[in-house]
Amino acid sequence: MAKKGDRGVLGRVFNWLLKLILFFLVLSVLQVVLLRGINPPCTMMTAWGWVQSMVAHKPEPPRMYWRSLNEISPYMRRAVLAGEDQRFLRHMGFDFTEINEALKDVFLKDSIRGASTITMQAARTVFLWPARNLGRKTLEAYYTILMEIFWGKKRILEVYLNTVDWGSGIMGVEAASIRYFDVPATRISRVQAARLAAILPSPHRWSPTKPNAQVLRRERRILRDMEKMPLL
Repeated sequence: MAKKGDRGVLGRVFNWLLKLILFFLVLSVLQVVLLRGINPPCTMMTAWGWVQSMVAHKPEPPRMYWRSLNEISPYMRRAVLAGEDQRFLRHMGFDFTEINEALKDVFLKDSIRGASTITMQAARTVFLWPARNLGRKTLEAYYTILMEIFWGKKRILEVYLNTVDWGSGIMGVEAASIRYFDVPATRISRVQAARLAAILPSPHRWSPTKPNAQVLRRERRILRDMEKMPLL
């Protein structure tokens, strides 16, 4: 049997754990609610990059050039939906159809494919650190739910387009469209938008200006599917 003193220590530890959990829940909800109307000055990914650059004396991570959704080409908005998350408006952050297909590929084809939605990608970029473990994936799912509850689809897409990694030193659609095509995000063409969306699964290996066969295949599919996508 546990002694009375031991039970007292366990009780205090349990109370502290409850307080920490409650503190995290309140803080995380406050984070998400505030960013519903305030553009984030940085993301957890860029903050992590700044720490690494200071420690290793590497170049600073990219800065954000924020553009509202209405300042981003309609072609670009549709291309990203066509390439990354075609059921964006129909799910609540988790595309279970895509998750099921990914699991089938793992067990039947011995291959791995991504099943992350736009909301999930934005959640890990804005709020979380770069890691691949169960704790990070759990928090990613948690923030995905909060974003779907408090933001709405237009805000999620806007944040995603402004924070997504588009290659070394390139963050967000404005930086990507200027770097690759020397035009602002508002003037990007249909083909340029499809090409940019085509490299998103692997932006550090693929280039929209020097596309390989896989990028060109994805571009053709995205161009074909763009017209089916809603304009947010």
